Amino acid sequence: MKPKKFLNDPADAVDEYVAGLLLQYPTRLRKLAGHHVVLSSAFACARDAASHPNGASVSLLSGGGSGHEPSHAGFVGMNMLSGAILGGIFASPSVASILAAIRAVTLPKAAGGKGCLLIVKNYTGDRLNFGMALELAAGEGYDAKMVVVADDCAVERKKGITGARGVAGTVLVHKAAGGAAGKGASLDEVTKAAETIANSVGSLGVALDTVTIPGAAAVNDRLDGTSATGEPMMEVGLGIHGEAGMRQCPLMSCDDIAKEMLAAIQVYGKEVDGKILPRYEKGDELLVLVNNLGGASNFEMSLLARSLVTRLEGTYGCQASRVLVGSYMTSFDMRGASVSVLPLKGRARDLLPLFDANTDAPGWASVDVWTGGTSRPSNTEIDEVPGASGSAAVASSLPPLLLDNFTDKARAAIEQACTALIEAEPLLTKYDTIVGDGDCGITQMRGAKEISTRLDSGALDLTHPVPLFSNLADAISSSMGGTSGVLLELMFRRAGASLASSSKIASKEMAAAFRAGVEAVSFYGGAREGSRTMLDALFPASEALTSTEEVGAAAAAARKGADATAKMELAEAGRSNYLSKEVLRGTPDPGAVAAAVVLEALAKAIS
Repeated sequence: MKPKKFLNDPADAVDEYVAGLLLQYPTRLRKLAGHHVVLSSAFACARDAASHPNGASVSLLSGGGSGHEPSHAGFVGMNMLSGAILGGIFASPSVASILAAIRAVTLPKAAGGKGCLLIVKNYTGDRLNFGMALELAAGEGYDAKMVVVADDCAVERKKGITGARGVAGTVLVHKAAGGAAGKGASLDEVTKAAETIANSVGSLGVALDTVTIPGAAAVNDRLDGTSATGEPMMEVGLGIHGEAGMRQCPLMSCDDIAKEMLAAIQVYGKEVDGKILPRYEKGDELLVLVNNLGGASNFEMSLLARSLVTRLEGTYGCQASRVLVGSYMTSFDMRGASVSVLPLKGRARDLLPLFDANTDAPGWASVDVWTGGTSRPSNTEIDEVPGASGSAAVASSLPPLLLDNFTDKARAAIEQACTALIEAEPLLTKYDTIVGDGDCGITQMRGAKEISTRLDSGALDLTHPVPLFSNLADAISSSMGGTSGVLLELMFRRAGASLASSSKIASKEMAAAFRAGVEAVSFYGGAREGSRTMLDALFPASEALTSTEEVGAAAAAARKGADATAKMELAEAGRSNYLSKEVLRGTPDPGAVAAAVVLEALAKAIS
């Protein structure tokens, strides 16, 4: 199967990537003419020591094959890289481009240059090309050094002379070295900082699906197989170029993946005075980088981060004071992740301020630091503020009620409305079976029965319309469900809020509250009068009630509006929106009919 990518001509992909990056950061980044090199805009200046950034601080360069974004161009910025050299897709950059980058960001030593550090991932092509460029630059009078990062813990120590690969831990080297350079450290000091982090960090990657590079003729299906028991497969210990990992295995849970990753890093350990010691020990403070290899969701990355940190702090007894989660060194769209663990002890601990230093590099996210204690502040939940229910919510500030016999009239009106809705269920169901999904009558009857039950049990506060409307909204919320239930609940809550803010409550305020409730249904639901919904009955009713303050007039307007929906051949909302005019013609909207039924019952009870 041909891969699906956002792509034009693969041969132009790197050029177009750089162009897109420059569009995003028009004042912070520049391209070096004639090369796939991205530089800080600070280097668009004169070539003398007084104006050139290298006259004040060491310059940093890194790079490699394209496809690992935001590495490395995304880390060009203050207190990080001075520039990044981009090779082709998964291919080392050329010696010519690396040398051109060194010249661009570095002054000759004789001209007052502070020197340049090359940070290189441990791949043969990168080492050779960066090394050659360094030697050529030295011959031209530039002071340059190179640090090779080999943080991958998947490759056995004694497996050939190639050594461990450089992976996401390289980004931490960028940050430490960049911070040191930003503080004015010498080239030797910046190099030492880079070496300290490179020798301390350990990383391991896993993937659920491997990478397919742009321009490939077919999708890489190496992980499409299943185990002997039919389980999907995953890979542990693979590199950032899609090369096969240590092993394939059936898909594991997030917790088990974390267990496998951390065990591999711990067993690989670190070399100290010729001995292999555990990478981290109980009581160690850690910086943990959980890196998205390109195709994992943010949701999955947080799950994996939780599993990793929980295990580091539980099983290993460490403390992760800095947890970075996101895309730092990807492999195009590989659905996988890596973890880099950096113990913050010894010399690495002295470099902590460098990790916390500000940077404007696009790919680096600021670190939220946990400085210690028995538990993270984020583990302490903020207590929910309890809301008063029923009449207690507003009893202390109810507006005076100027309506005669409100309790008796409210009881009679609710009884009549519930009875009418229950009796109308067959008709509403019939209409909704034609123009909807057939549940309108049952939904309305369910709400009516719940309200009737609460009325009989004394659960409805009939002494005042504000708590009563809140009670009715609660009953609707717990019984009706569906869109109509939510909309009617909103109507009663808005009506109650409208009344609660009044200085008094008489017929005029009741009409205004009804209008406010109807408008809430329109605002939140998105429909309007003419949309062939309950609003075709409710809006005319609210207008009639506002102008006459007579429920009978409102009921008549609602019935007229409901009947008119039978002639509407277009529905703008609800299930009817999917139907043809031939199906709609002649059948009124059941929600509008239900509204008319209720208002007619109210008018009868109140009269």
